[in-house]
Amino acid sequence: QIQLLESGGDSVQGGGSLRLSCAASGAVVSNYCMAWFRHPPGKEREGVARIHSDGSTVYSASALRRFTISRDNTKNTVYLEMNNLKPEDSAMYYCAAVRSAFCGLGSALGYPDWGKGTQVIVSS
Repeated sequence: QIQLLESGGDSVQGGGSLRLSCAASGAVVSNYCMAWFRHPPGKEREGVARIHSDGSTVYSASALRRFTISRDNTKNTVYLEMNNLKPEDSAMYYCAAVRSAFCGLGSALGYPDWGKGTQVIVSS
């Protein structure tokens, strides 16, 4: 079973950038659909970006043109590069995985494997 460990969360000012990492063990990330979800305080968990095993990517409307999801197969790690951060991006960010050809951002229920999260705080 794949194990996921997120890192890179921090407190930054609006307009700043962060790169989140999701290091995987126990399985090869390139065989999985990998996604980033976030859980803002007082709101529901929402999908941010996902990268399919074939390398294709999908982004939420809020992440499009600001965030980039990528995968380094040599490090068995998935990244989320976040630019032009806004206070509304503040949340706990989670890495998730599913070994399936069908994966999206519509529901967290589609991902059985999760990391423990990393906190992002963006101040105005």
